[in-house]
Amino acid sequence: MKKVGPIINIEIDTHTHTLVSGHAYNTLREMAAMAAEKGLKGLAITEHSPKMPGTCHIFYFQNLRVVPRTMYGIELLMGTELNIMNEQGEVDLPQTLLKEMDIAIASMHTPCYEGEKTTEKITQAYLKVMENEYVDIIGHPDDGRFPADYKELAKAAKRTHTLLEVNNSSLRPTGFRVNTQENCLKMLKACKEEGAMIVLGSDSHVDVDIANCQYAAELVKKADFPEELVANSSLEKLKASLKRNKKV
Repeated sequence: MKKVGPIINIEIDTHTHTLVSGHAYNTLREMAAMAAEKGLKGLAITEHSPKMPGTCHIFYFQNLRVVPRTMYGIELLMGTELNIMNEQGEVDLPQTLLKEMDIAIASMHTPCYEGEKTTEKITQAYLKVMENEYVDIIGHPDDGRFPADYKELAKAAKRTHTLLEVNNSSLRPTGFRVNTQENCLKMLKACKEEGAMIVLGSDSHVDVDIANCQYAAELVKKADFPEELVANSSLEKLKASLKRNKKV
């Protein structure tokens, strides 16, 4: 278990990238070894999906079955960070492939999103993608460049069993996303009111950042957010909270 802030412990980092994402810096083995060194029980590898410039081809995701799911004593969840493409919530990998993965995040990225960036349309895109039975987590919904109605997101997240992410990378003082602290606090307030679950994700692109959720944990404390609604405070709770596993 890794203590990431004044009140929050996490057993699995749900958002990390390796070399194959194109703008990250470590191998799968290096990431797993660091996760073990930091005392985690699990690690999710969520490579950028094909529409992100510089990332891996669809063939990479089709071959994930060959990757061992235990490495250096920790459990690996092999998945993806999908690109939300438009207001209809379309993503850039097929359902047949998402079904075979262990975990999937869906996020807004400026090089990939092709729809209007009004609050109404962005909220619509998030609500549509949350209806996807193989989208487990909404990644960094804090970015003010993609304005959203957080009350509606929290309601839909609760109804569809989708986890909303508090993204540590977004909250860094040097981060490039817009109005992230203010937006995260709005999201946490709405999630607390609706009983919607969240995850703390590092969005690590280098091994030393695995489980670095300092800023996320500080914001969770500031919001007086209940730890029982933090899905990755334990590995087993996270796996039980993934939408795809609730289908079984």
